[in-house]
Amino acid sequence: MLERCRASGIPVIYVCHDGGPGDELEFGSSGWQVAAPIAPKPGEKRFDKHFNSAFRQTGLHEYLQQMGANRLILCGMQTEYCFDVSCKVAFELGYEVTIARGTTTTFDNDFARAHDLTRYYEEKIWANRYAQVLDLNKVLSQLNDN
Repeated sequence: MLERCRASGIPVIYVCHDGGPGDELEFGSSGWQVAAPIAPKPGEKRFDKHFNSAFRQTGLHEYLQQMGANRLILCGMQTEYCFDVSCKVAFELGYEVTIARGTTTTFDNDFARAHDLTRYYEEKIWANRYAQVLDLNKVLSQLNDN
């Protein structure tokens, strides 16, 4: 999906969590870095956040407004925390949100396996409430229509 967006001229925007000094996601630390295979290319916008929401005090909403964006395709992590909040806030701000199945992730925890958590959010929380949750191939075909 990343390469298809880039090839189609669809802006790719990164939001990274800065957990503050001493946190495993501290700005500039190895945990804060985007994995090399999906790292931003020169010119791609990056926003750093300190809260679960990608929109709170980041400038992301204002940037999207300047671009005239009304549709967002979201992917990333962590399913039940930052991603969930960001999806819901995007919806509340009036964006048409699309999530491709399998493009969010999380970690296993004491209550559920990562795969089960992600599937639960895709099918029971986001789908037809806050976002369109579609098969990856459907999202890719929509990118071709742009």
